[in-house]
Amino acid sequence: MNAARYDGTARRARIVATARSWLGTPYHHQASLRGVGCDCLGLVRGVWRELYGDEPEPLPPYDPYWAQHAADETLALAAMRHLAAIEPAQAFPGDILLFRWRDHWPAAHCAILTEPGRILHAHDGAAVSEVAFTGWWRRHCSHAFSFPELDC
Repeated sequence: MNAARYDGTARRARIVATARSWLGTPYHHQASLRGVGCDCLGLVRGVWRELYGDEPEPLPPYDPYWAQHAADETLALAAMRHLAAIEPAQAFPGDILLFRWRDHWPAAHCAILTEPGRILHAHDGAAVSEVAFTGWWRRHCSHAFSFPELDC
């Protein structure tokens, strides 16, 4: 375990508790309102707003299947502008994970690691849920990021 990266125990607990407060929020493409609706990015955006205030940049409209037609890592590049990139294997609870559905597609799904073996995410047809971070998810994880420091 990288002790230097894990030193923010209170900060990480606050991120995870905030993310878990979104459990049960129905899926709604492009939405980001706790208890009302969100997609995977809307969940991360909502957690950001609850922890930091205003979002750091406006979000352009996006199609539900944008990644199947995208030529670049739009989601990962946006994350790199505002979050600290880390190796996925170095992620701790409270970090954001990005996933790609196919090897040749850009990352198009995000989740928040809540425990070493669990993630919280929103996906089409279901409410925000916390699920096992199984081998399938691990194989599709392409990027990981840490939120900026918080004043706890």
